[in-house]
This record gives sequence, structure tokens and C-alpha cells, in this order.
Amino acid sequence: MQTEKIYLSLAHMGGREQEFIQQAFDTNWVVPMGPNLDAFEKDLEQFLGNGVYVAGLSAGTAALHLGLILLGVKAGDEVICQSFTFSASANPIVYQGATPVFIDSEHDTWNMSPEHLERAIKDRIAKGKKPKAIIPVHLYGMPANMEAILAIANSYEIPVLEDSAEALGSMYKGVHCGTFGELAVLSFNGNKIITTSGGGALVAKKEEWVQKARFLATQARDAAPHYQHTQIGYNYRMSNIVAGIGRGQMLVLPERVEQRRKNNQFYRKHLAEIDGIIFQIEPSSDFYSNYWLTTILIDPEKTGFTREDLRLTLDRANIEARPLWKPLHLQPVFARSPWYGEKVCETLFANGLCLPSGSSLTDDDLARVVNTVRNMQPVI
Repeated sequence: MQTEKIYLSLAHMGGREQEFIQQAFDTNWVVPMGPNLDAFEKDLEQFLGNGVYVAGLSAGTAALHLGLILLGVKAGDEVICQSFTFSASANPIVYQGATPVFIDSEHDTWNMSPEHLERAIKDRIAKGKKPKAIIPVHLYGMPANMEAILAIANSYEIPVLEDSAEALGSMYKGVHCGTFGELAVLSFNGNKIITTSGGGALVAKKEEWVQKARFLATQARDAAPHYQHTQIGYNYRMSNIVAGIGRGQMLVLPERVEQRRKNNQFYRKHLAEIDGIIFQIEPSSDFYSNYWLTTILIDPEKTGFTREDLRLTLDRANIEARPLWKPLHLQPVFARSPWYGEKVCETLFANGLCLPSGSSLTDDDLARVVNTVRNMQPVI
């Protein structure tokens, strides 16, 4: 008899989402914009703190795209981007006709290496191509080394567009991820720590940037009694119904962070005895990860099996696991983009695996994953 499937990261409702959605129907606010969206944006601003402003959008990718537009990125420009991330971090660079310049990871956080970041900036400037922006990513919820990254960015006067799509609730030195850069993005995709089914947000330090983002996200319609447009706009605004889901999710966000962190603690405790399994962990007390996904590295010389051996074994047990992101500089679509680094993120990709991490996982689910891993037999 087939056992029930354990998924990597399912959406987890809190119970009050339907209440806010019903309000939208009862008041006929079923359009992009409305009371739910206004309230959801305010909830996010209050949660993040640090004086930021928020615009709710249709996706995190839309937020990245608008962020690049606000920073003046145009065709022929270059934008520095972390290589070890999902393609959505770099795709909007290409939307603008610009070129991504990819940076390797550092060992501690798996995120953008400050050393290679500065090396890339110096080299691009020497080639007459000063980058227009820097996109670091807080991968799997682990904060990037923002102090070092911002010091370099400020030194060369290059703005930071912070990809915090996976890191809502994570903090660096007590400050929420998503509030460090001039601009930042959040994602509420179905597998994220909270969800609006689909959706995202642009976070900005300047209110006028959020106002401009809202304008661009609603087809850049000018203030006129008729439909008039003096610049290109986009259909990127979040709907009032979707924002209702977000309002309900915000009520349980701290609980969701705690549940993901408990999953991580469970795996680390019960797999500690296996030599050759290495966890992505907070490098110091400066880092507070939401552990959106619990991720591991497999040292096949010690375990006797590879990451792929383990993934396939979990799959046969009806447990979803996923390799770590394939670095973007290795992706065919970005084959011609500049790359600065060694092979840190390549090694992470070759040996890394994401374990089921959803906040709705039961103790029995977690135990089933752990027992499957423990029962792995050497195959090398």
C-alpha cells in the first residue's frame, strides 16, 4: 500500500484567511487594490520595521523587475547577481536588456561572496562597465553577509536590490531581511513561509519609490479623466482577494517561522550520528534564519552514497526532496554572462539536498524522513 506523500513545502493556512476573502466579496472589492491590499501592505511594513514602505505585487519576480526599473537599469547595463539562486533572481535583469554578472557563494552562508563581489566590481569598472545594481539573495532563509556586502556597495556607490523572497522572518544582527537594501523583494508563492497563493512585494526605504512602483504596476495610467499613458506600465498589482489571504497569513507568520526552525532542529538532532551529512547552519549569533528549507550536504566518501542516491531513495519512499539550486552561471540561458568565483556554489549544487520542511509536517512525517535517511545503505 502506497504511503501518503510527504511534500517539500506545502502552503499552510492559518484559519482566518477566508474571513478576509469574504470581506472582499461582501464589499465587492475583487479588483487589484482595495482595503485588504492596503492592510496587508501595512502589516508587512509593521512586521519588517526599519521605516520601510511596501507595495503588494503579483509576484516576487515582478517586484525585482520594478526594482530594476526604479534603479534606472536599462539595455546595455550590467547588474551583479548571486549565482547560487533561482533563475527568477536574474531573469528581470534580462527583461531590461541588461546583462547579469554572476558571483560565487561564500562557505559560511552559501550566499554572495563579498570577496568575489569586490573583485567583480573592480574588474567591470576597469572594463568600462560599472554595475548599476547588486542583487544578493538570502538563500533558503539564511541571511547573506549584509554588513560586508553593503560596505562594498556603498564604497563603489552601487545600490543594493535585496532578494528576500525566501527570507521573510529571517534577521541579520537583529534587523529583518528585506530592509537592508535601497529596495528589496518578498515572495508569497505557494511554497513560501507564508503564501497568498501567488504574489510578492517590493520593499523600499523611500515612500516615493513605492508610489512609483504602484503607478508602474497598474499600467502607468496618468492622472487624467481618460486613459492616458506617457510611459510603459505593467499589470503587476496584487489583487484585493489575494491580499486577503496574506492578511490571514500574517497572523500566523511568527508561528510559521518557529515551526520551520523546529523542523530544522529535529533533523539536526536525529541525523547528527551520520558522518558525512552536513547542515546549512547559522554561522554565528548575528544570523537568524527562518530555515524556510532545511538543507544538507552529502560527503559521499563518508556516507557511502551521493546526494542523488539519497534523493532517489526518498522519492521511492514517496518523500519529495530537491537538489540545491543549479548555479545560474551554469544554466544554458546565461552561458555568455560574466562569472566571478571559484567552485563553491558548484560543489554545493553537486552535493546538496533540500529536505521536506513545511510548517504543517507532523512528528510522524519528520520521523519517516529521518528513518529513510538512516536506513540508507552504502552504494559507492
